[in-house]
Amino acid sequence: MSDALEGLELPPVTLVGVGLGLTVLVVGILLAQLVRALVTRTLSWRGRSESSARVFGRLVSWLVTALAVGAAVTVTFPSIRPVNLLGGIGVVSIAAGIAFQTVLGNMFAGIVILTRDKFRVGDQISVGEHRGTVVHMGLTSTSVRTFDGRLVLVPNGTLHSEVVTVQTGFEHVRSSVLVDVADTADLDRAARVAVDAMRALPQVLDDPGPEAFLTSIGTATVQLELRFWSGARQLETKEATHAVVMAVLDAFAEHDVEAGSDVVTIDAGPRLTRLLVRPEDREGGVASTS
Repeated sequence: MSDALEGLELPPVTLVGVGLGLTVLVVGILLAQLVRALVTRTLSWRGRSESSARVFGRLVSWLVTALAVGAAVTVTFPSIRPVNLLGGIGVVSIAAGIAFQTVLGNMFAGIVILTRDKFRVGDQISVGEHRGTVVHMGLTSTSVRTFDGRLVLVPNGTLHSEVVTVQTGFEHVRSSVLVDVADTADLDRAARVAVDAMRALPQVLDDPGPEAFLTSIGTATVQLELRFWSGARQLETKEATHAVVMAVLDAFAEHDVEAGSDVVTIDAGPRLTRLLVRPEDREGGVASTS
């Protein structure tokens, strides 16, 4: 074994080589920081989100740093060839891919999400049972502050595979409120009163304007659907809905529009009939449901 090692001639490691390798490493790290800043500014200038620009700038800097480390190793140790170094990196990458499948899956999903740039920090989204405001977007997970103040970390793999509703994807959204009106009322007049009441509200947009449609018939009522547009954020839709309900009910009271409540008819079976019989009627043998 010792004879084999003595017969193996390896290029010597010299101080010049070590100094040159350190120089390559330092230059590579500085170049990585410069490239990171350039990529981040370029993506921001092209209108990409801050999270997308930051993450892709970091990825490019990691790539340049890895190349610099590889170049410094080959310069410092002449016996190591670039082909051997790439082969070692390939083996390590395969092992890491097997060991960290979930993490790498979330990372690749994060890259896809940031590349698409369909929602950003500050947008309000809904995914699964969670609804809230995006506060941070990273490579492996996205942080969402729910509307009740909780912090939820959603894996990017989940965001990529499930349906995500972006509430603030557009500036305005439409909401609706259902109101029961007595079927004896003037329905056309009730619809006009409701629309006029909604148009007077600052929370409701004029374009598209509010609308009122008769949607269904009950036993003694007709259902009126009130549609209106407001700002897309959760608080804006809640405030608009509250204002519409208050304004329409006040307008109905002012214009004598009767807002009815439907009647539910129950067919009493034998068991319910026996329960409704008064004790004195039971004793007398008389069955009465009055």
